[in-house]
Amino acid sequence: MKRAVLVLAVAMVMVGMLAVPAFAAPADKAITIQDGVLTYSEGHYLEDEFLTVGFDAYGYNYQAHMFKGSYANAYLGGAGFPPYEGDTDTYLEENPGAESLWFWGYQDVQLTMKWNDAWLSNTDADDNGALDRDLSPGSGAWTTNHMAGVEDGQKWTYFTKIVTPPADAVKTNGVWYTIDGIEIGPAIWGSFATVQEVQSGMGAYYVSPSGPSLGKW
Repeated sequence: MKRAVLVLAVAMVMVGMLAVPAFAAPADKAITIQDGVLTYSEGHYLEDEFLTVGFDAYGYNYQAHMFKGSYANAYLGGAGFPPYEGDTDTYLEENPGAESLWFWGYQDVQLTMKWNDAWLSNTDADDNGALDRDLSPGSGAWTTNHMAGVEDGQKWTYFTKIVTPPADAVKTNGVWYTIDGIEIGPAIWGSFATVQEVQSGMGAYYVSPSGPSLGKW
């Protein structure tokens, strides 16, 4: 199923997508989107354009910690392509190279992502030229993915919660456990854990035995 493939890659697309030009913030003040100096990174279709509050053309709302739009749009900007607006034939006529991208076949899957400040902040507090984030074990970082589409004429939905495990967690045979041996969830992208999965027709077919609460760790 498409959704089984999609979740393996989604949500990490935010890494490295944004940068800021040289700008020294006051020692007691983080650089914010409202400061009007944050820009999209080199290679992005919107390279050097300033970030603004609200949703951008692709569906990212960095101020509100969320993305909503075509699954392909989560990647297209970073790959140097304009946003997909729903007309496949016209888009490929104008951007023939997009068809060879691994995610292009999912352009009509709708994706909603949400994340917390640790996963990707909306400020640059350490003046290092990027939005702050802390994905280290024990940081409490989390993201959720909600996908919806049509496959073989049938509508489907899929929802998952992904977290960073605690600093003392142990990964055994692809599954994260607490130091006390309680299962946290299957490993995803190596250093993260899936704590809940819900799918149309199946309900919540995975719920972490240690609890699916976001920000727990």
